[in-house]
Amino acid sequence: MSIAERILLIFAGVAGAAGVALSAMAAHGDYSYMLKTCADILLVHAPALLGVTALMRAGNTPRRFLFLAGLLVVLGLTLFCGDLARRALFGLRLFPMAAPIGGGTMIFGWAFLVLAALMSRRQ
Repeated sequence: MSIAERILLIFAGVAGAAGVALSAMAAHGDYSYMLKTCADILLVHAPALLGVTALMRAGNTPRRFLFLAGLLVVLGLTLFCGDLARRALFGLRLFPMAAPIGGGTMIFGWAFLVLAALMSRRQ
């Protein structure tokens, strides 16, 4: 397994674990909808990162584009969910516009996945 694949698998696991933990906190605590939104986004993107890793291993799609797509999703998750969770739990932002920047970064990650698919080798 390459280092790039390991990195994405680690982040997929972290996103999944954090998503489950935040879901539990949102269900059992007096937290805002932001925590539930954060958990949902993490739980949707964790399997997506697993899929990107599987595509990297398959070798039919440009690995650099896939890895960049995965990293953009991870960066976007960190900014978006980090900002929402920090606001929900502590009433503080990461920095102004962190959540929208994170959301846009995730969108760019998905767009790079489209580019990777368009550049894939034909069988």
